[in-house]
Amino acid sequence: MTINVFIDGAAGTTGLEIRERLAGRGEITLIELPDAKRKSAKARAEALNAADFVILCLPDDAAREAVALIDNDRTRVIDASTAHRVADGWTYGFPELEPGQQAAIAEAMRVSNPGCYPTGFLALVRPLIRAGLVPVDWTFAVNAISGYSGGGKSMIAEFQGPNPPPAARVYALGLAHKHVAEMQKHARVEHAPIFMPSVANTYRGMIVEVPLPLPQFVRRPTLAACEAALRDAYKDSPIVRVVEPDGDTIAIEADAETDRLTLRVCGNTETGQARLIATLDNLGKGAAGAAVQNLNIMAGLDPVAGLTL
Repeated sequence: MTINVFIDGAAGTTGLEIRERLAGRGEITLIELPDAKRKSAKARAEALNAADFVILCLPDDAAREAVALIDNDRTRVIDASTAHRVADGWTYGFPELEPGQQAAIAEAMRVSNPGCYPTGFLALVRPLIRAGLVPVDWTFAVNAISGYSGGGKSMIAEFQGPNPPPAARVYALGLAHKHVAEMQKHARVEHAPIFMPSVANTYRGMIVEVPLPLPQFVRRPTLAACEAALRDAYKDSPIVRVVEPDGDTIAIEADAETDRLTLRVCGNTETGQARLIATLDNLGKGAAGAAVQNLNIMAGLDPVAGLTL
């Protein structure tokens, strides 16, 4: 079986990465538009409606417009933008997040690709919440740092230009980052997390960290109990792995150039203070790798086909 796939926004950072992962796969035929027609509504509408699967790598408003251009009940959509991550009628494209999530993605017509930061946060906290180790009314803090490719072409040009920014900088100081609603909804918690993102002068890679004062929780879970819950949640996953910390440092590039997600439970066993740490490639499991994984699942193919683990 051959499926037709149209990447709307194929010239962008995520689109290019998706094309790389689909290159040479005989079961996939890419529908491509010449440069002159990429912004033509008519040409895009024809491509959107001719495709079996569409992957949207567009700004939010353009992604919504693209969905509106689809006038048939056959074309299935994966949206890599923020536009539909908390929208009704869209299935959240994080196959490992909940029991049955992969099956829901396999049947879905509309799938929203998770954000890169939420992927790390949700992978760390959702199993602990589901297991009752962490209460749903806890206000989580999320510290995260990403490579600058996560900011798209404009940020890449800024960091690779003649006067690059400092080695690292924090942003979203008003605590209203667009990922917060996604984090809260899919973690199924009562309060918006305190999200503190930053960007480093490295092209790709990401660290997402959630600190937890375990003795303050009713069940007073141990670090070992938290790690056991994560290992159980992802025991069958070829993409999400739980590992022991290797030494006393973790590099932002620990999972760069891959499509995997690595989780660690660190901290002090005497005080019960925990540091839950996720590493991933912001363009891999945080973007393009996740989109290809979802495409594979929706098309009934090997979920890890085309991925680097």
